[in-house]
Amino acid sequence: MTRVGEEVDISAESGVGEVVKDEKKGRPSFFHSLSEGETSFRFLRRRKVFYTISILIIVLGGISIGVRGLNFGIDFKGGTSWQVPSPSLTVSKAQAVLRSDGITQATVYTLGTGANRSLEAEADLSSLSPSAQSAKERQVSTDLAKAGGVSFSSVSLTNVGPTWGSDVTSKALEALAFFFLGIVLYISVRFEWKMALAALVAVVHDLLVTVGIYSISNFQITPATVIAVLTILGYSLYDTIVVFDRVQENVKTLVNPGRLTYDEAVDLSLNQVLMRSLNTSLVAIIPVLSILVVGAYILGATTLQDFGLALFVGLTTGAYSSIAIASPVLAWLKGREPRYKALAARLGERSTHLSTRSVAQGALSQGVGGASSDTARPPRPRSSNSKRKARSKR
Repeated sequence: MTRVGEEVDISAESGVGEVVKDEKKGRPSFFHSLSEGETSFRFLRRRKVFYTISILIIVLGGISIGVRGLNFGIDFKGGTSWQVPSPSLTVSKAQAVLRSDGITQATVYTLGTGANRSLEAEADLSSLSPSAQSAKERQVSTDLAKAGGVSFSSVSLTNVGPTWGSDVTSKALEALAFFFLGIVLYISVRFEWKMALAALVAVVHDLLVTVGIYSISNFQITPATVIAVLTILGYSLYDTIVVFDRVQENVKTLVNPGRLTYDEAVDLSLNQVLMRSLNTSLVAIIPVLSILVVGAYILGATTLQDFGLALFVGLTTGAYSSIAIASPVLAWLKGREPRYKALAARLGERSTHLSTRSVAQGALSQGVGGASSDTARPPRPRSSNSKRKARSKR
């Protein structure tokens, strides 16, 4: 009988399981197994946990959007922007100036560092009449120049009308719609429509999580943010396609011959590409963290924080969704097909006591040895007596 802490290997020669490594003799390290694609995590068994985490984050984001909304930049909602080239003018001092001028809903942030440092303030004055708006703009420019120790002519004033803002918003929504359409068409042609639907669910998940976190953090949404979001959605799609490509290969070689269930093939595929997903995600996330930490907070380029946050949140949730959302949704869609349902019923008992990787190794070994798909059953470990008899015969 196989004891706890021992690994079952399915031999091509014997077709039965043998104890090949004991925990006392030393197992391969976790990182070695991870780098070789030899882990055996049962991701699909944890799908309810994954779904719960995602739903909780999306609900919290939705509540935040309903309560406080999204902090759209001037390019989306229109308004007036003042830029003051002053190394000494702080955000708190500028906010105090704006409040004293009767502007309470304003966004203030800094640009650059040192002698090149400037401060930018944005506010919506559209509720005022044209004459009152002009007077308010001049008053704020005068007060900000005085607070920053610069001349009135140094303050740069920019007006963005609501028509321009609505046009930017509509263009962003059109770009997002074309992106979704491109996802569905490409994956449907390259793979199948169920994979396209699973990928689309994961991308929508990433978008909802990113928007929710932007609302919770109250970071400003600018055109640069939209570009970042489209970038990370493309990255999320890339990671999902890598997983789906491996699933398709394992379905052809292991599921269609009747040696693995569809769920087992998805789990196996996720374990095989896990290290690749982690590597590509870390390589992408580390530079983004440098933008957030070094660029925005240390060097003071605060406009980078909106762009950096979108990339960081999107890359993180994209790597997560390809494993925790897209793959389980695909397994659920495909598992409802009659042929995979019947296969799962026939092989289901085996999957309760053998790891997916062990089953796959045995199935491949039996396939090489010429065993039919009908004989791809769970192995029975040989007793120690039968092993001794086999050695004496040799």
